[in-house]
Amino acid sequence: MTMKLDGRPVVQYLREDMKKRIAKLAERGQVPTILIIRVGDREDDLSYERSILKNCEILGINSVLAPLPATVSQEDLIELIEKFNEDDMVHGIMLFNPLPPHLDLNVIRKTINPIKDIDSINPANLERVFEGNVKGIAPCTPKAVIEMLKYYNIPLVGANVAMVGSSLVVGKPLSMLLLDEKATVTLCHSKTKNLAKITNQADIVVVAIGRGKFLKEEYFNDNTVIVDVGINDDGNGKICGDVDYDQVFGKVKAISPPLGGVGVITTTILLSHVIQACEGLNPIE
Repeated sequence: MTMKLDGRPVVQYLREDMKKRIAKLAERGQVPTILIIRVGDREDDLSYERSILKNCEILGINSVLAPLPATVSQEDLIELIEKFNEDDMVHGIMLFNPLPPHLDLNVIRKTINPIKDIDSINPANLERVFEGNVKGIAPCTPKAVIEMLKYYNIPLVGANVAMVGSSLVVGKPLSMLLLDEKATVTLCHSKTKNLAKITNQADIVVVAIGRGKFLKEEYFNDNTVIVDVGINDDGNGKICGDVDYDQVFGKVKAISPPLGGVGVITTTILLSHVIQACEGLNPIE
C-alpha cells in the first residue's frame, strides 16, 4: 500500500513550534514582519501573495505589501530594497521573481540584506548552503522537502537519493541539505543516461525538472519513496507533477501528491525564516 506524503500535517507540526517562538518574541515586544515586493500583477505571484498573507494571519506575523508597476526602474527597485534593509521594523524581505526582462535579478538579489533574505536568493546565503552551514537560511522548497521526509520518518542517514533536477532553486541546494543529513546523493537531470536505472536503485527519488508526468512507473520500484516538487499544467487545465501520480500511486512505497504536497509546506518554511530573521536581528542578551 502506498503512503501519501500529505504536506498539511507537516505544516501543522511546524506551526506549533513557530507559534512558541513568536510568543517568546512577543514577550520582548517583537513581532516578526515580512515585506512582500511584487513587481507587476502576474497571477501566480498574486496567488502566492494571498497564501502568504493568509498564513501570516494564522500565525500572527505582520505583513507589509510593496506592489510595484511592471515598468518600475531597476534604480527605484533597489532604492526600495535598501530602504527596508535599514528598517528595523521589517525582518524578512520577499521579492517575487521572475522579474520583468528589463530588471537584472543578478544585481537586485545581491541588494537584499542576507539576514533578511528569507527566500535565500542572495548569493551569500546560497554560498552558506554549499559550505554546509545548516544554520543559515536555505531555499524554502529544498528545506520543505527535508521537513517532509523527517516528519514521515523516512530514514536519511545512509539513504541512496536520486535528485532529478539540477537547478540552483531546488536540485543543487537540496542535494547539499541531503548530504548534511548523511544521505548519499546522485544528482541527475532530464538528459542523464540510464535515468530509470538510477532512480530504480534509489531509496528516495526527489523530482524537480518542470516536465509534467515525465517519470512513469518504470522509473521506480515498490520500495521507492518519491517526493515530487514539480508543478505543471497537464494540458487540460489541471495541475500535475513531474511524476505520473495516477499511474505510479499504488506501485511505490510513498509519494507526495502534486497538490497538497511539498508546495503547501514551502510557505510555512518562508515564514519560519521571517521568525528566524527576527530572532537573529533581536538576539536574547
